[in-house]
Amino acid sequence: VFVGLVSLFWGALFGLFSAVVYGFCYEIAPFKFPVEAWWSWAILFFLDDFAYYWFHRISHEMRFFWNFHVVHHSSNQYNLSVAVRQSWFSGIAHWVFYLPAALVGFPLWAFATMHGLNLIYQFWIHTKTIEKMPAWFEYFFNTPSHHRVHHGVNNPYLDKNYGGIFIFFDRIFGTFVPETEPVRYGIIKPIHSYNWFWINTHGWVEMWEAMKTKKTFWSKLRCVFGA
Repeated sequence: VFVGLVSLFWGALFGLFSAVVYGFCYEIAPFKFPVEAWWSWAILFFLDDFAYYWFHRISHEMRFFWNFHVVHHSSNQYNLSVAVRQSWFSGIAHWVFYLPAALVGFPLWAFATMHGLNLIYQFWIHTKTIEKMPAWFEYFFNTPSHHRVHHGVNNPYLDKNYGGIFIFFDRIFGTFVPETEPVRYGIIKPIHSYNWFWINTHGWVEMWEAMKTKKTFWSKLRCVFGA
């Protein structure tokens, strides 16, 4: 909970910068969506979740972004408090995934509203209490069962089920796996620490240690932007 509260403070600071960048991109957008039209909100609803899917996927597949996201996964427990266990410094870079919403013509307040609703939806899926939702709901939407898979370190579950509200982007892009065995939670290399600062920085330390073992510039660069 403390990690989550501090992430709000840093998120607000980084948000000031990202809001300026977003606003600039919106101003140069050749088209502006009419926010009084219901269909604009419908498009934004799917666009935001699509952007979240790729932000979430790349946060697992590229070490630079994983160093932020690992904070959320490093707990070996799985309950509602894990939903707010977020990186203190992710605001440095995560905003780049949402600039397309500005460039296609959605104002900041509309995007922030929709993205906030997306994140609120994801709170309730961090639970072991709910086993399965109705089959039709499980097919289209992200659920506790799907998200338990995402937090699992079982080999079949690694780097799967990236969806925010929907799960069909995972089905489309081949990253969906159903829950078929008990989930083991955490990360492959557990940190065994409740130190707040270490929880937020151990990924960067591990990356630096890996870079020191490489001899060429390109191999060092792969330690930052590779898988």
